[in-house]
Amino acid sequence: MTNKQTTKHRILDAAEALFADRGFAETSLRTITNRADVNLASVNYHFGSKKSLIQAVFDRFLQGFVKELDKELNPLEKQEDAPTVEEVLHTLVKPLMAVDGKRQQGTSNFMKLLGRAYAESQGHMRRFMQENYAPYLMRFTNQLHRAAPELANNEMFWRLHFMLGTVIFTLAGSQALHEIAEADFKESMTLEQTLERLLPFLAAGFKS
Repeated sequence: MTNKQTTKHRILDAAEALFADRGFAETSLRTITNRADVNLASVNYHFGSKKSLIQAVFDRFLQGFVKELDKELNPLEKQEDAPTVEEVLHTLVKPLMAVDGKRQQGTSNFMKLLGRAYAESQGHMRRFMQENYAPYLMRFTNQLHRAAPELANNEMFWRLHFMLGTVIFTLAGSQALHEIAEADFKESMTLEQTLERLLPFLAAGFKS
């Protein structure tokens, strides 16, 4: 890895941790440069602006996520029979596990960042997602339409976001939930086991 790549990754690592912990508005570029031990010129050189840095942090997560999602969606798209809601939701397990495998607490940070993006109304992120990742999101949504053709588009919108909120809450705080389950119920849970436990709940809510 070259010095330029090392500097860029240090900036991304620092930004990811700070944005997840403090939010986008409360995290200044100066705070990021201090954490990454770089100067402001380095941030401007590699990213150009705070918005571009935010997008780059998400892009680093999403590139690996959609690569795995593509593999999971392919079999569903090829089968003649409509998938079940559970089958469609299950296409998210391996992509989320891949995110977690690349960095410590990767999925937790990813979910915290998604929650921040919604809560802080980062409008540029909607444009960024549309420009770069809309085909993958559309493929996933199309499979949900196949699984539940009776749902109108507006109802699909609400149920997708209710599910997303549940996923964000559960996975962003997964470490705390695992510690509580261990302490109160002597139940040791991995992230994958948590996802497998969560999916039937999401499917039941989606189909209600």
